[in-house]
Amino acid sequence: MKWMMKTFTTWLHGPSSPPTSRTLFFMVRVKICGITNPGDARLATELGAHALGFNFYEKSPRAVSPADAWGMRRKLAPFVSAVGIFVDWKPSAVMALATSLGLDAVQLHGDECARHVDDCSKRLPVIKALHVGAGFSEKLLSRFPAASAFLLDAAPDANKPGQLGGTGRTVDWSLAQKLTANHIIILAGGLTPENVGEAIRTVRPYAVDVASGVESRPGKKDPGKLRAFFDEVARAQSNPT
Repeated sequence: MKWMMKTFTTWLHGPSSPPTSRTLFFMVRVKICGITNPGDARLATELGAHALGFNFYEKSPRAVSPADAWGMRRKLAPFVSAVGIFVDWKPSAVMALATSLGLDAVQLHGDECARHVDDCSKRLPVIKALHVGAGFSEKLLSRFPAASAFLLDAAPDANKPGQLGGTGRTVDWSLAQKLTANHIIILAGGLTPENVGEAIRTVRPYAVDVASGVESRPGKKDPGKLRAFFDEVARAQSNPT
């Protein structure tokens, strides 16, 4: 359990000193997902990202090669967590790549079964992504007791079934807020500089996750949007009501 606490302490404190219990309640962590190049990794880190997501889903426009991911991961500051995003890989393959790259956590973003989550969680913290759409039930979360956190993303478009993230569509924030009572929730799905403040005030998630909402094109972050996103996160935390 010590490795799990160490990883989530990194997410918890980030580049600043340990917060008090009062400020901790309003502290929302930021994960920038779909990092494909060193410039974006560097800027996201400088702006205060607690975690960067490296996408190994080959059908994603934000997919990155293991070699390129390693080139960025090895230069990350110790307080920034490196998270690998995988879609329906075998646990052995997930852990082989995660180990070789020195990842801090893995995000399983497909239709992985509970056993796959269990297997991966024996080595690293697992973020299980869930696609929130019609008929979604909190009971789904109970199927993955080994998951360290749950990432809520929008369900794929029926016309684009292979697009499992970066859709630009939001999830039901009221539902997400209810789930935070019993689970560590990372809120994703359609977050932008324009709505992330409202999302934080409504949901009070453990973390927010953004990819397409701060891009100039798929796989390339827009510096202005990225800065504006962090500004709005900070504003929401300083004025949570």
